Amino acid sequence: MATSDKKVAAPHLLVVIDHKEARVYHTEVHGAIPVSIVPYDPHEYGKHLHSAHEWTDGKRQPERKSFYEAIAKTLRGAEQILLFGSGTGRSSAMDQLVADLKAHHSDIAEKIIGSVIVDAHHTTEGQLLAKARDFYAEFNRK
Repeated sequence: MATSDKKVAAPHLLVVIDHKEARVYHTEVHGAIPVSIVPYDPHEYGKHLHSAHEWTDGKRQPERKSFYEAIAKTLRGAEQILLFGSGTGRSSAMDQLVADLKAHHSDIAEKIIGSVIVDAHHTTEGQLLAKARDFYAEFNRK
């Protein structure tokens, strides 16, 4: 495990994801600073996740596999993972991440303890982290 991986991996992680970026937080640390993951964009097409060069089922342009791979690498070593995202179904980057992890990183997918739909664009980082800490506290009481 690389040194940078050790800094990111933590017992309890929060992933706040949309189709433009993923922010990963250590939720048990007050004042946590997010690690932001943006899609691999070698040609600088505006950081869009869609690519005609990656797999598709013909219904929707695929997400960049490199984006989800970067998230999976960041989550490796987590004890528990909580996901926050917006949208549902195929329009949800959170749901797409879960599907990708189940298909390609089942060991990481098993660490997901919940996924919550939030309005991350209108919620402060402090509010997101407080919500995550409350979720973890309730989950770990069970």
